[in-house]
Amino acid sequence: MSLKIGIVSFAHLHAEAYIQNLRAVDGVEVIGLADDDEQRAEHFARLFGVHRFRTYEELLDAHPEGVIICSENSRHLPLVKMAAEAGAHVLCEKPLATTVQDAEEMVRICHQAGVLLMTAFPMRFSTPLLEVKARLDAGELGQVYCFNSSNQGELPKKHRAWFVDRARAGGGAIMDHTVHLVDVMRWYLGSEVREVYAVANRIFHADEVEVETGGVVWVTFENGVFATIDCSWSRPPYWPSWGGLSFEMVTSRGAVWVDAFRQNLTVFTHALQRPYWAFWGSDPNQAMIEDFVQAIRDQRPLRVSGEDGLRAVEVVEAAYQSVSSGQPVRLHRRPL
Repeated sequence: MSLKIGIVSFAHLHAEAYIQNLRAVDGVEVIGLADDDEQRAEHFARLFGVHRFRTYEELLDAHPEGVIICSENSRHLPLVKMAAEAGAHVLCEKPLATTVQDAEEMVRICHQAGVLLMTAFPMRFSTPLLEVKARLDAGELGQVYCFNSSNQGELPKKHRAWFVDRARAGGGAIMDHTVHLVDVMRWYLGSEVREVYAVANRIFHADEVEVETGGVVWVTFENGVFATIDCSWSRPPYWPSWGGLSFEMVTSRGAVWVDAFRQNLTVFTHALQRPYWAFWGSDPNQAMIEDFVQAIRDQRPLRVSGEDGLRAVEVVEAAYQSVSSGQPVRLHRRPL
């Protein structure tokens, strides 16, 4: 019997990849999509040849085993609640929420409903990152001292305008590009963030948007490891890719440089008048979707949880507090 999955909102551009990832998994039926933007819903239903549900409630009335939520960041909580109450397992786009309070509520709701909540952190499934993690766990790299990292990208306005709308996105570059690296570092270290210091500005695209476009976040972990994260929208619009994620990890046995998007070829064409990257390697999105599906089938824990998403949101919220105050912010976690 096939596993029924629906997509809740196509506001986030990652939904366009996820629907293709779902179709590549044996035994999965994409029952359709729902979106409160009628024009957007109709466009993507036709583009991908899937059923369009008129409302989110109508999609959930079809009793999917799971849903993927790709709405604007600020709408994650009500949609996760709706899905959990309908008994559907949830894969929610990152950041899990725009506030710690909302993220905590999402984790509680899904726990009480007995449904899985996965945060869309595909870097946990990246082949280069998995290789380094395996070597770190095996003791080959020694003790970790620090990270110097970046998750830079182009201004996402041309992909979806809401990314630069503070009310819907929750912020700018810090909200968009901090969570992936925070999660990778927590995963590598098995330690939580203790303190956050951040600075931000609009040195890039100052005449186009009102949210921060440049930022650096410093984090210190409970085990003493420290890290910097450049989360800026600093790539030009003609860059070969929408963004990237890389870091240098300094250890007692040297330094390791990791580029999650290195598995590519640079292609030059007359038609585009600019180079682009053709990716030839593994697809972390595919592996993430397959883990979500398999966890539902096996009734087992996910490799990335809602709590992982919550911990990343804690750092983002502390970063904004630090930008506002000009001071480091200590994290004080409340029990769930």
